[in-house]
Amino acid sequence: MTLWEGRLGRDPAEALMAFSGSVGFDARLAADDLDGSCAHVRGLLKAGILNAEEGAVLLAALEHVKEELAQGSFVFAPGDEDIHTAVERRVTEIAGDVGAKLHTGRSRNDQVATDLRLYVRREMIAIGNKVIDLQEVMLRRAREVEDAYLPGYTHMQRAQPVLLAHHLLAHGWALSRDVDRLIDGLRRANISPLGAGALAGSSLPLDPDSVAKEMGFDARFENSLDAVSDRDFVAEALFVLALLGVHLSRLGEEVVLWSTQEFGFLHLADAFATGSSMLPQKKNPDIAELARAKAGRFIGHLTGLLATLKGLPLSYNRDLQEDKEPLFDACQQMELELDALGGLVSTASFDLARMQEAADGEDGAAVDLAEWLVERGMPFRQAHATVGSLVRDSIERHVPLAELVQAHPALGSEPLGLLLPGVAVTRRTTPGGAGPKPVADQMSRFQRRLTLDRERLAHMAAHLEPADQAVHAPS
Repeated sequence: MTLWEGRLGRDPAEALMAFSGSVGFDARLAADDLDGSCAHVRGLLKAGILNAEEGAVLLAALEHVKEELAQGSFVFAPGDEDIHTAVERRVTEIAGDVGAKLHTGRSRNDQVATDLRLYVRREMIAIGNKVIDLQEVMLRRAREVEDAYLPGYTHMQRAQPVLLAHHLLAHGWALSRDVDRLIDGLRRANISPLGAGALAGSSLPLDPDSVAKEMGFDARFENSLDAVSDRDFVAEALFVLALLGVHLSRLGEEVVLWSTQEFGFLHLADAFATGSSMLPQKKNPDIAELARAKAGRFIGHLTGLLATLKGLPLSYNRDLQEDKEPLFDACQQMELELDALGGLVSTASFDLARMQEAADGEDGAAVDLAEWLVERGMPFRQAHATVGSLVRDSIERHVPLAELVQAHPALGSEPLGLLLPGVAVTRRTTPGGAGPKPVADQMSRFQRRLTLDRERLAHMAAHLEPADQAVHAPS
């Protein structure tokens, strides 16, 4: 049976069904489809399109289907083109003729758009909480390392010493922007398309506003053509995941570098590393490497969907079926990645002595020497040139920088203390900087930000009707 059999005189070709069928992947929308269908039935009851007995039969049948899916006893039939077809077919088997009224006033066009919005808001809230989980790991590690420091880099060249806590929180603040974008995108995603029908609404006395409210949406659609064709919310979700993936890729790249023998800043716990099938000595940072690679996968999903959307006329086109697989994959992969990276960062050990040794070179305090001269009235460009020439002379003549500083008429012995190990990092005092005082303040501010973001996500979740997580797709 197809949902359009009255119009076409022959059964669809096997090749058509094989190419166009989507139940193999959109079955993961089952929980959302059932929630949307229950809300739709209650809307039909409120409109007087169904009587109380019919409504009770349909709601009971939908609940029965939900239990079958949860228990893994739901049997998908060969003619089930998608999850919507499968659910309606099974409801009709259970409810009899009343099952044929389930789709009254509804099209698969507004139905799938509703299901997908329910899925996006549920999954993105879950991902947002996992991002905060990782941020909390970063904050805990930042507190653990106290005043340990390492070289800060620009152009992958040692630049200035920074506290390790400052470096870890740099990743944490980038993730905060991802959470903020995620929450902002959910605001636009939380609009109900149900009631838009195939493209033009319905002549039946439906009330899309009350149905939207029941499902936890902030509002209903404003334009039915836009409602069934809009996939901005999917593109936004994929963008958020792609940029989050880029930030995690940067973290992964640093783990790869720091865990090399050449750097030696970080040692992976055995449980979060792999070995070699040939080389007995190897300990590989596979999680970090995969974090780099997954970013390309997320970016590909986003660009693929944008390319699909760019040429579509209003309103619904079957091209939109291609929105689901990239979204499903991106959400699944991101959740796995966040869990794995959280475990890696939580269990890794830092070689603080190696880090500090790398940061204690005299030239790491070069800017402090220049600023010392500025404080005594020398223009910065002149101070920069003066210190720069001393650094060059030190390198070319293999003479300690301190010796040249002491001999320089504008410097002398007074600023030599700036070159001592561990001194330069303490001199970064401006807000948001890498020194002990601003980093201590930063950690407090970061903790408040995490608490606020967790509350924002909890507030959003509390105002939604989350789908039953126990409902699974077919294997």
